[in-house]
Amino acid sequence: MDERIIFHVDVNNAFLSWSAVLLLKNGCKLDIRKIPAVIGGDEDKRHGIVLAKSPIAKRFGIVTAETLYSARKKCPNLKVYPADYSWYYKQSQLFHNYLKQYTPNIEKYSIDEAFLDLTGMKYIYSDYIKLAYKIKDDIKKLFGFTVNVGVAHNKLLAKMASDFTKPDRVHTLYENEIPSKMWTLNVSELLMLGRKTIPKLSNMRIRTIGDLAKTDKELLSKKFGKHGIMMWEYANGIDNSEVQYKFENPKGIGNST
Repeated sequence: MDERIIFHVDVNNAFLSWSAVLLLKNGCKLDIRKIPAVIGGDEDKRHGIVLAKSPIAKRFGIVTAETLYSARKKCPNLKVYPADYSWYYKQSQLFHNYLKQYTPNIEKYSIDEAFLDLTGMKYIYSDYIKLAYKIKDDIKKLFGFTVNVGVAHNKLLAKMASDFTKPDRVHTLYENEIPSKMWTLNVSELLMLGRKTIPKLSNMRIRTIGDLAKTDKELLSKKFGKHGIMMWEYANGIDNSEVQYKFENPKGIGNST
């Protein structure tokens, strides 16, 4: 049986990137991804929170969901741009439709994320890493925004990989890479851990994902129930969930170098 090959493709800073693409398309000379900028709600209607932030804005300590008032205190020359959800939807459609040419087994995980199951397609794609780079580079060239691609043998590890260094990167996270690439991370970086769980783990002297992976599974089960078992499995890279896709006849699967 072929070893599973899962890609997780994640648009970098989607709302801000897509707004930047639209502004440039409309003749703006400034790329808002390269200045202190955020996408924000309507302050007049008391929806003035940060929806997305540029990398430079992030350096000022600005975080998603904080008020624009607070963000401006951190960065007085911050530029605020309104959200354009109809445009974001169009960009999302372009993104997901582009990916369909590689496999019909695609899970639209969110507006700006997708899982691709490429298991058993080695006869079409002889080098999965080259394919990941092709997808990344094509999206940048065709649509003007960047993505990260995580490559792994299950969905959990693929998504963890795509969250490594950003933007515009390809990362692998195979089982033999878990100790060096994942176990060193703070336990809060592990998927599906709620905010209330982190302090409880800290009280147990569990501060890294590696600490959690090496904790006795029965102890976690007694403390957290089924969620404890799931945390232990995730920390050890165990995930058997399937890519949830709706089958559609592919328009065409190409094999290009």
